[in-house]
Amino acid sequence: MTAKIQRSFDFLAGVHFGSEFYSNLYEFDAYLNVETESIEEQNIALERIKYFLDYCLQHCIFVCETDTKTIDKLTDADLRVCTLPEDPYDQIIGIMLMQKLNAIAEGRLVITDISITSRLSDGVTCFHTLEDNIGPFNVGGWWDDNSPILTDVKLKNKKVIKITKKNFEWTEFDLEWNDKPKTKNKSEVVFVNFDKLDK
Repeated sequence: MTAKIQRSFDFLAGVHFGSEFYSNLYEFDAYLNVETESIEEQNIALERIKYFLDYCLQHCIFVCETDTKTIDKLTDADLRVCTLPEDPYDQIIGIMLMQKLNAIAEGRLVITDISITSRLSDGVTCFHTLEDNIGPFNVGGWWDDNSPILTDVKLKNKKVIKITKKNFEWTEFDLEWNDKPKTKNKSEVVFVNFDKLDK
């Protein structure tokens, strides 16, 4: 039997439309099916979702991925940019959240329904279900990746060289599944009885 849970979230982010920039507060409710019998895996999946919202989306700027001039300016200013396949209306952000958070939870939790509203939406709430058409998100992109990335755009003309890891690992935050081996350094203690060696 699948358990069902609900969780409310919010985050602050910037949105860029045409030549205008706005600050926005998003609030959304996620309705989830628990697809694992392990309470630990359920908690890890929920902590991954919270990490993505609190440390990745919080204070990012939503921009349409075709607006490369704006993306370049924002990244040159060292701001966190989240690129979307269309302008960042609430409906688009809602679909992105459903896709991305389901990818992050890797089937342990499955968001089946989401309702989202924001300060800029004039009191309108958008609803999405897992069965709805995901429109421009059908083509695939960063929203299908289980790591907390926000864009597929490759930064151009950057004079600063940054050394980054090729692959993100949830082990860095102790948010890996138990079925995967832990990659932390482990010390091994060996006990030797020297009395027996002398005989």
